Amino acid sequence: MANTHGRHFFMNPGPTNIPDRILRAMDRGTIDFNSAEFRAISDQCFAGLQRVFKTTQPILGYAATGHGAWEAALVNLFSPGDRVLIVESGYFSLNWGLRAEAFGLQVETLPNDWRRTADPAKLEARLRDDRNHEIKAVLAVHNETSTGVAHPVAALRRAIDAARHPALFCVDVISSLGSFDFRMDEWGVDVTVVGSQKGLMLPTGMAFTGVSAKAIAATAAAKLPRVYWDWRRLLGQGATTQGYWNGTVPVHFFYGLQEALRMLEDEGLDNVFARHHRLAEATRRAVRTWRRNDGPEIFSIDPAGQSDTVTAVLLPEGHDADKLRQIALDRFNLSLGGGLGQLKGRLFRIGHLGDLNEPTVLGSLATIEIAMELAGVPHGKGGVQAAADYLVSEA
Repeated sequence: MANTHGRHFFMNPGPTNIPDRILRAMDRGTIDFNSAEFRAISDQCFAGLQRVFKTTQPILGYAATGHGAWEAALVNLFSPGDRVLIVESGYFSLNWGLRAEAFGLQVETLPNDWRRTADPAKLEARLRDDRNHEIKAVLAVHNETSTGVAHPVAALRRAIDAARHPALFCVDVISSLGSFDFRMDEWGVDVTVVGSQKGLMLPTGMAFTGVSAKAIAATAAAKLPRVYWDWRRLLGQGATTQGYWNGTVPVHFFYGLQEALRMLEDEGLDNVFARHHRLAEATRRAVRTWRRNDGPEIFSIDPAGQSDTVTAVLLPEGHDADKLRQIALDRFNLSLGGGLGQLKGRLFRIGHLGDLNEPTVLGSLATIEIAMELAGVPHGKGGVQAAADYLVSEA
């Protein structure tokens, strides 16, 4: 029988915990989404999102998950047969490519070891070879949720520029936005894809897309069919902010988003980023200690690429990560992320993003240590103490 006593420790890398402040903000009656009252709320929310995206360019919203925003980017920018280049980073980068293939695009993958950060030099070299500019866009994931590896978006942009290539630059920031630094305008990102359920601390069900002037211009030549996702319809003629919706507007998400943006700005984005880094490093200190005695290890090999929102923990050969996760959930009410695709059963993922603090992380790490003991996974002792010592040093 599952243990349901006390607080459920939900340590997945998305969806994340929804703060009480946001739940209370959403606990109210609906209003007319055509009214001036709602327009004021939505305008405030989109302006707040621009500050989080660090852009002055339009942001569009849909009732959808991040996968919907992936699709929106594809159908608004391309025509059948267009070539796109996927910067391989893990399960989610390849899945964005699979959706592009489904729409009849030619998908090329820039290969990369999932345990390492993407190499800007390889991207530059490939784009230099594309002398006829057949590659219409580069698609990359800022933070690969499946591997716990953060990728150098600014450096990838510099590689595109160094190759003097006109490709659009599309970036998925679903598990990084609002948790560590992202700068849409400064880093020259043309399309930014986001979901509501991670750093924005909302329920699953809304997605947002930041679009540059270059991206909007590309929609004029794009021939893939689109209605629900059509940026031209959502923006309206000559508009710079979203003026229209396809279907009923998810009003309650905007109540929640309004409060989420207040929370981020009350804390201050730089402080939000520092908190995420501190809690992520405490988690990494624990896993490095567990590595002793031939125990688990951090999946990300490059220290500079180890994510501040999710740590993927690779178990020793012969041990089942899903068994460990099931023990943690059934016995102790702790939920962890699992391995995806080729990593299924090989690793578990600790999400440390959104609404969390030191006790949440330390309690989760202690429970993981118990679950490893019960699952018979070899590990070094003292991981929680290593995390606590680091937090003391940073206090």
